[in-house]
Amino acid sequence: MLKGAVAAAVTPLRGGAFDARAVEPYVGFLAEHGLDGILVLGTTGEGVLFSPDERREIAAAFVEAARGRLQVAVHCGAQTTADTAALAEHAASAGADAVAVIAPPYFPLDEDELVAHFETAASACAPLPFYLYEFEARSGYAIPLPVIERLRERASNLAGMKVSDSPWEKVEPYLLDGLDVFIGAESLLVQGLAAGAAGAVSGLAGSFPDAVVPLVRKPTKANGGRASALRASLQRLPFHAASKVALGLRGVPIAPEVRAPLRGLREDEQREVERIVRAWNT
Repeated sequence: MLKGAVAAAVTPLRGGAFDARAVEPYVGFLAEHGLDGILVLGTTGEGVLFSPDERREIAAAFVEAARGRLQVAVHCGAQTTADTAALAEHAASAGADAVAVIAPPYFPLDEDELVAHFETAASACAPLPFYLYEFEARSGYAIPLPVIERLRERASNLAGMKVSDSPWEKVEPYLLDGLDVFIGAESLLVQGLAAGAAGAVSGLAGSFPDAVVPLVRKPTKANGGRASALRASLQRLPFHAASKVALGLRGVPIAPEVRAPLRGLREDEQREVERIVRAWNT
């Protein structure tokens, strides 16, 4: 079962391909800052932009590098049920600690379709803990509460959810008894933890774990404001590229490269990330 402060990890790239050599030092950087775990191949990790074979390679590399140091959840959500289930089965066989799955984008699936999709994915990785990944802004629709209740009856390994929605009114209904809910929006973490959330799965923690770990350990208004302001400054830029540039500036050997159609930073944006990192370090 996941716990506490979890980073949504970036995926290192170099020359258009996965940079496996960067994974070990990157995982070391995250572990040294006190994180409990990482989510691989989520939104911050550009997961849906990689082929299934690439996703298997990336997941296995992170699981191996994190062994004994961090828990690893692998996001296995894909456009089709078959691909989702195959990725979930691979994550379990590779030694992941959990699997997360977002609702497939594009088609507005009804409740029966969603239940069948998630049940198949959960079964493929059972008995590994299975987490629903709720992110309406990315999937195009929210997971209905009746889907979750029906899935609880059918998937014994349903452990919880990552909820990346905002504002708070969209998050609160998912704080269901018996499910561990992880908050994605750093600006809602103080409120979420006070309401019973189990922790955070944070994109900001993928490059600034030292902003999120203190917030999860001590969810005060001051810690929340500091993390939220840092996230907002990065969010004004192409977030994936900005996160990787920030990691490079912080001594992690990750190139600034992202997978198209995402783009890298312009010179002025590069200078802004340099300013953000300098300010954080002072």
